[in-house]
Order: sequence, then C-alpha cells, then structure tokens
Amino acid sequence: MKISVGKKLYLSILSVFLVFAVAFIVFQQEREKQFKIDTLNLKLQDYNSRMEEYLRLFPDFSEEALDRYVETHYIQNIRVTLIRANGDVLYDSKLKDYSHINNHSTRPEIASALKHGAGSTVDRNSETVHGDFFYSATYFPKQQLIIRSALPYTSDLARSLQADQHYIWFAIGAILLLTIILYRFISRLSDNITKLRTFASRADHNESLETEDLAVFPNDELGEIAERIIKMYKRLQTTRREQDVLKRQLTQNIAHELKTPVASIQGYLETILENPNINDATREQFLQRSYAQSQRLTSLLQDISTLNRMDDAPEMMSEENVNISDIVSNIQKETALQLQQKEMKFCNRLQPNIVVRGSTSLLYSVFRNLTDNAIAYAGVGTTITIDAELSSDELFDDHRKWHFTFSDNGVGVPSEHLPRIFERFYRVDKGRSRKMGGTGLGLAIVKNAVLLHGGTISAHNNEEGGLRFEFTLRA
Repeated sequence: MKISVGKKLYLSILSVFLVFAVAFIVFQQEREKQFKIDTLNLKLQDYNSRMEEYLRLFPDFSEEALDRYVETHYIQNIRVTLIRANGDVLYDSKLKDYSHINNHSTRPEIASALKHGAGSTVDRNSETVHGDFFYSATYFPKQQLIIRSALPYTSDLARSLQADQHYIWFAIGAILLLTIILYRFISRLSDNITKLRTFASRADHNESLETEDLAVFPNDELGEIAERIIKMYKRLQTTRREQDVLKRQLTQNIAHELKTPVASIQGYLETILENPNINDATREQFLQRSYAQSQRLTSLLQDISTLNRMDDAPEMMSEENVNISDIVSNIQKETALQLQQKEMKFCNRLQPNIVVRGSTSLLYSVFRNLTDNAIAYAGVGTTITIDAELSSDELFDDHRKWHFTFSDNGVGVPSEHLPRIFERFYRVDKGRSRKMGGTGLGLAIVKNAVLLHGGTISAHNNEEGGLRFEFTLRA
C-alpha cells in the first residue's frame, strides 16, 4: 500500500521530534542529577572547610573532641575521615581501630583531591566499614591533610539525587499536544494534496471538474492556493474553448469571404472557356470583373496576413519615428480620384510634423482603412474631417499622447451595431459591404494596430450625423 505524502511528512516530522524529545529528556535528567550531585558535593566540601578551620583553631585535638564535633555539627549520619598526604588514616568517625585500615591513597576521591584539590565519588562501596557512601574529599596542602566527609548512600539519598519525574510527565504531555496539532495540520495539508491530485488526474483525462470534492477547500493559505490553481485552470479551459469557437468562426468567415471572389472568378472564366465565340466586348467585360475580384481576393489575403502578424508576433514590430502628418497627406493624394467620384471633401486639420513612435506600415493602415471606410459608406457629397491635439495633462514627455478624431458627416451607423464594428468580418449591411468590395477586416486592423501602439480607440455617432472615431497614439 502506497503511503501518501501527508502521512510521510507526518511520520517524518513526528519521528524527528520524538528523537529530539527523548534525547532532551535524557539530557535534562542527567543534567538535573549532576546538578544535585554537585550541590551535595558543595555542601560536603563546605563541611570539610569548616572542619579544617576547627582543626586550625584547636591543633591539639583529641579523638573524643572530634567525635563530639562530628555528632553535633551540621549534618546527621555523616562520616568524617582525616587522612595524611601519604594515604595513612589519622581519624575515622565510624571506625576506631586504625591498624586494620588500608592505605587510602588509591581511593578515587583521595587521588582526585591530591591532584586537583578536591574529589568526590558517588555510590562507592567502603572496604573499611562495608557500606555504600557518597564521598567528598578536600586536600589542604599547608597541613598536608585530607579531610573526607561521606554520607551513607541509602535509598533516600539515591531518590534525592534523581531528576524530578514531573518533568517527564510534562514532556510527554507536550509531545501528545504537538502530535495532535501536527496531525491536524498535516491532515489539512493532505486534503489539499488529495484535491490537487484528483484535479490533476481529471484534467489529464479531460474529465469534469465541477464536482463536490473539488468545490470546498480548507480555510487556510494552502487551501486558498489549491483553490486558485483549480480556478485558474478552469478559466484557461473556458478561454481555450472560447478561442476554439472564435477560430472556428474565423475559419468559417474566411472560407465564406474567399468563396465569393473565387466563385466569381471561376464563373467568369468558365463562361469564356465554354463559349469560344463570345464577342470581344463581353470577354473584356468578364476579364475586368475577374480582375476586380482577384484584387478583392488579394486585399482580403493581405488583411488576414496583417492581422495574423499582429496577433502572432507583435514583439517583432519594428519601431521608428513616424510622421503622421505626411502619412495623412499622402493618403489624401492617393484617394483624390475616389473622393472626386463621390463628390466628397477631405478636411485635414492636422498640424505639420505630428510624430509618433511605431510601425510605419501599421500606422498607415490605420488612417488608410478609416479613409477607405468613410469613402465607401459615408455617402455622396459628405466631408471627412481629421483633427488631433497633444495631451497637456501628462507629467512626463514619455507619457504624452496624441488624441486623434476621424469623423464624417454621413449616414452613420445604427447604435446597436457600434459595439461590434471592430470585430473581424462584422458588417452592418453585409450585401452592401460586399458590393462595395470591403473585406470586413479594415476596422479590426485599425483597432489592433492602435492597441499595439499603446493607444485606445472608440466609435461614436455624431449628433449632427455621421460616424466619429476617437483614438490615441504615443507621442
């Protein structure tokens, strides 16, 4: 059976903490025991020092005087031994026949006292009086004397030197509390991981994500992260589906738009081929119509290519200083014949040398498509007006923008169509648009080009009639 990540993490952290807790408890117990031993040793060392003071005050001491001193001073049941520096015993409060006492120079506490000035031994069996004692010895070099005090190592003394057991119960309680807290935390983490694993599995198999087990998440940071990941994926799925729908619609529209000129060209050419005796005037007329449809087809392909270039590689757009005033003047000259045929006027109110930063070809497409759109749909005898002003409310030159207004006083556009006129292949009057030779992509190119140059664009109907485009370009 495979162990989950949450359980692995829980067991790993718990194991590390338990090892640490046990090691800390053992260390603390030993430390507390050593502290009690050191405290008792310090007490006996103090007793030895007081005994040495007594001996200095009464150098002609007798054994009876020492016995009375031991019995009446400070500590009950204490055993005191006076030892020369060579290890011979001068006095022992528990044993009076010194002839049978062995030399004490090899006793651990005596050897330590001779070497370091003081020494102690815990729970050592006495060869002299046959019992276990806690020894503490002090060496006084001037007197060449070692004073050793000792307490019987009884069960009471052993218990007094042990660590406090209440600390262990406190540590066990802390371990249990941490175990519960850690379990709750790991459990919530495991829930989030389980939900993410379920989400990944269903996403990999294209299964539905709208289920109860993916609807509610724990109310913490990890739950919020998991929930956001799933919501982001759902949004991406929705966006992908919408893009697929748009691509299908765009493909259908492109196929439909291509089909009309191709069918027209094919029909005219088939008529010429199937009727070799057709008169020259009719043949010429059919060829001119085929040529016109091929031009429309070329324009459509160019517009599609322009839009694809803006969609797929906007970062590859080369930037340079572009003189908008020169571009508009050239467009006015290029469309002079069309304007004359429609009895239209072009009112160019742009000041000289309006310079923006961007792509010359795309900026040309903006003003050329707006002009062609007005010529095609504004109506006979109308006027096209273009104006611009530089924003004055910007703090820095790098952020200033030109605000352009491109308008006509023609028939305008019904208000319900205004929000959609920048969509690809959208036409207000489909039959009339195709008859005019439009591709349905001109205004889409205008909007995308303006957005690529960091600007905004909107369309409005003039109160006095006609259509008005307002857009911005970086100065």
